[in-house]
Amino acid sequence: MPSSDEANIAELRATVRALTEQLGKVIVGQEQVIEQLLIGLCSRGHCLLVGVPGLAKTLLVSSLARILDLSFKRIQFTPDLMPADITGTDILQDDPETHRRRFVFLPGPLFANMILADEINRTPPKTQAALLEAMQEHHVTAGGQTYPLPAPFFVLATQNPIEQEGTYPLPEAQLDRFMFQIAVTYPSRAEEITIMKQTTAGKPPELEHVLTAERIMRLQELVRQVIVADHVFQYAVDLVRATRPKEADAPKFLPELVSWGAGPRASQYLILAGKARALLHGRLHVATSDIREVAYPVLRHRLITTFHADAEGITTDQIIARLLKTIALPQETAADKLK
Repeated sequence: MPSSDEANIAELRATVRALTEQLGKVIVGQEQVIEQLLIGLCSRGHCLLVGVPGLAKTLLVSSLARILDLSFKRIQFTPDLMPADITGTDILQDDPETHRRRFVFLPGPLFANMILADEINRTPPKTQAALLEAMQEHHVTAGGQTYPLPAPFFVLATQNPIEQEGTYPLPEAQLDRFMFQIAVTYPSRAEEITIMKQTTAGKPPELEHVLTAERIMRLQELVRQVIVADHVFQYAVDLVRATRPKEADAPKFLPELVSWGAGPRASQYLILAGKARALLHGRLHVATSDIREVAYPVLRHRLITTFHADAEGITTDQIIARLLKTIALPQETAADKLK
């Protein structure tokens, strides 16, 4: 391994330790959520956080933005929010030199490095589409002009899974734009006691900057250079194709539980997330274990369950778990061929 690669890995691991230490000052537990957020950041992917209120989703995102020394904007999505409210709009101003009026673009809250789209499913589809277009294209169009968004650009959207009355659920095509759907769960008993102790006494802790925007973009380039062997590519595509009930080699249990499976974007995100996870764990090559670890956040929002699965209370996470047990690892397939 070249010395430059070793130095990059050492720098990344030191950075991850510093990030975890700083977040630990305000966030108790949620190690898996934090790792998945870092993977998404290093992979240039956007994340959808799903969890009930009070689980520190907003605090986690705002704290991460401060630690990363990034500009941060929170957008509270409501039923009356319009696209121009988030992208910006042209306003008429007087030019002090020519004394003539002209239109000037006033940037909206999307013009920041990290965006928290709070309760994204509470706003109409037109505004959701404006946000998701910016996520995909990394620019905003207003008045016939295109305005680039700052780099890096990272969107974290939140959803409340228990209150669905009066909401506008994201269509599957829009959900597919999110690299990860991160499940934010309740803390353990010990963690909840620690939360009570930390938040009911003393001043909020001061957070220190760990990463700049320039260093983040260098890490994003480093992720693309991570090596992936052919058998890892094959395992990732086998896993994604196994989610499609109309495939000839789909598992026998799948058609009863899944009506539509994941598309090619899931395969791409499995590999990218695997690369980022490998780097975070100090490796410059992706293992099948990396693919298995990121399979849940990559696939859980890309599977459309059948009525039977919904009636039986079978979740996409349970289906993914069965798929991971069913799809043979490349080393197992090779061993079977030698028998």
